[in-house]
Amino acid sequence: MGTRATVKALTPLQLAQIGVQGLLANTYHLYLRPGAEEVRAMGGLHTMMNWHRPIMTDSGGFQAFSLGAAKEHGVGKLGGVFPHKDAEPPGGHRSGESLVKVDNDGVTFRSYIDGSTHRFTPESSIAIQRTLGADLILAFDECTSPLAGYDYTAESLERTHQWALRCLESPRDPHQSLYGILQGGAYPDLRRQAVDFMTKLPWDAMAIGGSLGETKEDFHQVLDWTVPHLPPHLPRHLLGIGQMVDIFEGVERGIDTFDCVIPTRFARTANVMVGPEFSHRTRRGTLNLKQARYRNDHSPIDPRCPCYTCTNFHRAYLHFLFASKEILAGTLCSIHNLTALLSLTREIRSALEQGRFQALKESYLSGVD
Repeated sequence: MGTRATVKALTPLQLAQIGVQGLLANTYHLYLRPGAEEVRAMGGLHTMMNWHRPIMTDSGGFQAFSLGAAKEHGVGKLGGVFPHKDAEPPGGHRSGESLVKVDNDGVTFRSYIDGSTHRFTPESSIAIQRTLGADLILAFDECTSPLAGYDYTAESLERTHQWALRCLESPRDPHQSLYGILQGGAYPDLRRQAVDFMTKLPWDAMAIGGSLGETKEDFHQVLDWTVPHLPPHLPRHLLGIGQMVDIFEGVERGIDTFDCVIPTRFARTANVMVGPEFSHRTRRGTLNLKQARYRNDHSPIDPRCPCYTCTNFHRAYLHFLFASKEILAGTLCSIHNLTALLSLTREIRSALEQGRFQALKESYLSGVD
């Protein structure tokens, strides 16, 4: 995840050496700073970043959610209330002031940088992504809160569908592939409406977004309502989800690609990804190197991992770096986590080809929630 045209704590050369094939940058953040025209003046995203592999940009729709309903309700994509539960109504669960106003034409929002007012529409979102020069771009949509009721979610879905038509009609670079986004919250009939409408349109690929319910089980259910009805020839992307357990569940249900900040965010908090054979592995599938048990542990994070970190440094040194608040700690653990995640996805592909996916999943997710 290269939100601001950088993967935190890592250089493009390090990413390429690890084997990263592509990354996602954030339209909203790059629009605010340095600005789309400034990015173009620097040669576009690829030249500015010195990254000459695929780049995806999101549309800004999720930021409208995260600075609007998510900020107001205090929730994320997996929220605290699922529609079939006894839920506190929207508006009764607020944690902050919304910076966003949504209407049928687009979204008006205040900059988190200086408070200035800005406007995104389907047309402007596509134009910004065209200016940034990404290879894969996303249609502009509204991501609803898990606390949104059925009526608002249905209204929002209709708005997203009208925006989708406008995105398809907007000029874009012919070399850019445009993804449609399936919304509908945690309501099966709305998710099916989204599939019925969006799959009739000429997208290059499909992405699944929006509220995914309260629990992992709810999230899996949303995929079950959606993925089996997608055209088999179109790639399927799952937006903003990337824990190892979620990758297994997504792949099992037909998801091809994912994006998430988790590997590097985990790394910067001393959480390193490991397999089921490691004692002290947390419920997230990680070791926490800040724990005192690693102070004098002279073994690598994972003796079988070929990454630069595991072949050159031991846990005690990494523990010391985190205790000293050294920047290098996040870099070294990010190298490991990305290597571990890419190794796992290669193993998943091999397991699928050999018919042993279920065995791999059961083994790897032992003890992980």
